[in-house]
Amino acid sequence: METTHRTEWTLLATPLMAFLLVCLGFPAIVNLIYSVSEISFETLRNPQISGFGNFVAVLTDEAFWRANWFSLRFGLLTAVLECLIGLGLAVFLAPLFKNRSWPIAILMLPLMVAPALMGLMYRLVLHEFAGPVPHYLWAWFGNSPAFLGPNSAFWTLIVVETLQWTPFAFLLFHMAYQAIPEELREAAAIDGATGFARFWRIELPLMLPTLAAALLIRFIDGFRVFDNVYVLTGSGAGGSTTSLSIYIYEAFFKQAAIGKAVAASVVLFVASFMVLYGLNRFARRRRR
Repeated sequence: METTHRTEWTLLATPLMAFLLVCLGFPAIVNLIYSVSEISFETLRNPQISGFGNFVAVLTDEAFWRANWFSLRFGLLTAVLECLIGLGLAVFLAPLFKNRSWPIAILMLPLMVAPALMGLMYRLVLHEFAGPVPHYLWAWFGNSPAFLGPNSAFWTLIVVETLQWTPFAFLLFHMAYQAIPEELREAAAIDGATGFARFWRIELPLMLPTLAAALLIRFIDGFRVFDNVYVLTGSGAGGSTTSLSIYIYEAFFKQAAIGKAVAASVVLFVASFMVLYGLNRFARRRRR
């Protein structure tokens, strides 16, 4: 019986494994070869293995570490802000959404816009000379910050990213909040628990797995950000808004340093794998 189950599992899993090997395995092998090769657009088909010089060039490049620091701060701040705001909206507006679904559709509208288009819209709105927001700030208060300048660009990008992706976090928390059995809330109310105590001791612990998943998803997405940042500010003054994705893009297309760009992507992949592996081990220990 066990042998039959194994045979069935093998037959069912074979197409999926073949698909993954073709779509992921082959590009991964090619990237590993390129990362240790001297290569250009003219020699893509005949890379010359040269050792680990590309990795040394990446790891000794100050711009690479600045890009990492920017991506790390950006990913952490946006993930925390989006989850806090999304959680607050899901909890405090729950009575409004109980019998009405149309407000949720309105809150989801930012997700319908491509990140590049969202960045372009805010670039026009916040432009120092042509944007309506600086214009009215000058008209009403006699002053306006340079939203896309070197001193404010980072926080402008944080706000734009948060505004677009908070609805995603809200949707996850809304579904998790609605899934909490009503009997638990009624029992807590009978025991005299106030609204905040009920949220802190009953609802929030039940929503923690969703909160952890939302934080992880949004951090990953924020860490690898490209669209909004590239459209709004590009690499920024002195590389101040260069994310890791932009660093790889510029190394590949602008500097034609293909080996260096691929080596940077391999470093990013290995670091991401180690972080996810560590989080998985931690989660398993917590479950035990």
